[in-house]
Amino acid sequence: MSSTARRLRKRKLKSEINVVPYIDVMLVLLIIFMITAPLLNLGVDIDLPKSDARAVQTDKKPITVSVDAQGGYTLGLQDDSKQKVSAAELDAKVRAIVANNPNVAVFVAGDGKASYDTVYQAMVLLQQAGVEKVGLMSKPAESH
Repeated sequence: MSSTARRLRKRKLKSEINVVPYIDVMLVLLIIFMITAPLLNLGVDIDLPKSDARAVQTDKKPITVSVDAQGGYTLGLQDDSKQKVSAAELDAKVRAIVANNPNVAVFVAGDGKASYDTVYQAMVLLQQAGVEKVGLMSKPAESH
């Protein structure tokens, strides 16, 4: 009986899973994803369409913030007065206007030669001043 007992002990099945092949596959997939991920973020050249959107109708005159090609700001108030302002002055004046009238319409008119970053920074200043909705101004598309 001792020989049959030895055979049973030697043939006893292991209940462990060999995970080494799974680790190998996981590492290969990790390397593939690490190589392909930067390639997926490439930019695409686009040609933005011209706008035929209709004008926004408001009860009161909107406030306009003009951004010139050099990055300067001009604040156009509701009484048609325009004044060149710095970023700090723009923040302070718009903050005071929004405190009195939180639903005031604010539009940003960016020069076509101004950089995207400059116009974007004007929008950030307006957001920090408490303006919830900012519109972008554009010229209507030319008819052919």
